[in-house]
Amino acid sequence: MPTLREHPADAEAVSHKLLVRGGFIRQVTAGIWTYLPLGWRVHRKVEQIIREELDAIGGQEMLMPLLTPAELWKQSGRYSIPEVFKLHDRSGREFVLPLTHEETVTFHAREIKSYRELPKILYHFAIKDRDEPRPRGGLIRVREFIMKDAYSFDRDEAGLDESFRKHSAAYRRIFERCGIEALEVAAESGIMGGSGSRDFLAPAGSGQNTLVLCENGDYAADLEIASGSPSPADFPEALPEPQEVETPGQRTIEAVSEFLGIDPRATAKAMPIVVDGKVVLALVRGDDRLNEMKLLAALGETFRPAEAEEIRETFGAEGGSIGPVGVWVEVIADEALREGQYVVGANRDDVHLRGVQAGRDFEPRFADLREIRAGDACPECGGHLRLQVAIEVGHIFKLETRFSEPLDATFVDEDGAERPLIMGSYGIGPGRIIATAVEQSHDEQGIVWPRSIAPYDVHVVALPGVEQQAEEAARLLDEARAEVLLDDRDARAGEKFADADLIGIPLRVTVGKKTAEDGAVDVRHREGGDERRVPIAELGSLV
Repeated sequence: MPTLREHPADAEAVSHKLLVRGGFIRQVTAGIWTYLPLGWRVHRKVEQIIREELDAIGGQEMLMPLLTPAELWKQSGRYSIPEVFKLHDRSGREFVLPLTHEETVTFHAREIKSYRELPKILYHFAIKDRDEPRPRGGLIRVREFIMKDAYSFDRDEAGLDESFRKHSAAYRRIFERCGIEALEVAAESGIMGGSGSRDFLAPAGSGQNTLVLCENGDYAADLEIASGSPSPADFPEALPEPQEVETPGQRTIEAVSEFLGIDPRATAKAMPIVVDGKVVLALVRGDDRLNEMKLLAALGETFRPAEAEEIRETFGAEGGSIGPVGVWVEVIADEALREGQYVVGANRDDVHLRGVQAGRDFEPRFADLREIRAGDACPECGGHLRLQVAIEVGHIFKLETRFSEPLDATFVDEDGAERPLIMGSYGIGPGRIIATAVEQSHDEQGIVWPRSIAPYDVHVVALPGVEQQAEEAARLLDEARAEVLLDDRDARAGEKFADADLIGIPLRVTVGKKTAEDGAVDVRHREGGDERRVPIAELGSLV
């Protein structure tokens, strides 16, 4: 239990600081962590809760390998994903270290031959690797991690809906049993594909996700997919046609709007991208940010920012002066640009156009592209939306035939026809749950573990001179089936108490000098700090 008095110098997240200080984890290199004994006890308890709830809905546990033939990932079309670690063996054969196991489990699902073998739920806990470019936050954003993956196999959409519902309910029970708050929200499917997904986001002080919530409680979504209405723009007087205006040296929305004396919300921001070798122009309102995941969903394929030469060749101007009028490329515009007249680039350096109106001056394809901001109007009730930093602790996907078709995983249905298996994928990160528990439950002294996942139930602190009584207290608690940590180190009382508060075990039993006189101990609850004197003989009744 190598506790530290100081936070790691590079730590920002509370969970990162306290898990390292408390001797739960240690960093090997950026994004790669070792679970020390205390941390591994917590991890195993989280695993067991997950295991019990998955078993309860008919899941069968298995274990699939980490090292995976690249051929399977090429068949699914995911081999080129930059986050996938790729390697060769001594004979030159290609392999991947998967960040998820859809390809492998679908390979095994080829053994399913008949509808009579369905439905089926398979799951495993396994190490995953992800070539994360910016690991941070301790256990929140890592390069190697243990993941619980579950996969459902059904004969039709109705079966998938039922499997999805079962996992959703199981996940809610898991998070409740782990003592953390997590909301189920609409989410983006990303590299997993399929028809839809749901995220489980846990509000926290640190995290890699943003939870969008309505002040009235009737809407919640991941920022990547959230919808909302922006505040209305203050438009200048409408013009019958676009009007050129010189804007020397003004290349940003802020500069152009200030130079022309107009509301930034009455401008449009043009972002040229390249899709399958072709330039496409994406437009959002000047005060908005483009949400790349929404644009990816709207395009249906990956894209990259256009380079300076491509912009000049396509539009005849530099990036700060381009716009949608008179261009031959496809234009995809945010829904907020449907109404009103905007200032846009004129496709001539240092020139803009006033009074540009979608549908009259250019013909875009509309889609929801903007990133939600605090204060936007809720799509359900019009109330104000607020943003909350969150940790993604679980994600469930309706894969349908996204993997079964390319990997040829089929079954024979009741009518004798061969059909592709209908699949779902369901992931939980135990490490993320651990980090969330610390983020949501701590104080100035350290961690306050929920009892269900605490490394031990009771922390017995033995002060000098009463070691025999401390061992007796620990024995009685152990006989009462409590998990007991006995601190009999040769250390100062203050150091032992500080460590007890830091590592956050729910109940602390202090055996001190007074115990030799009255045969009682001080029992203190970590949460709330309530303390009382209890005879050693009665300790078993506390648990």
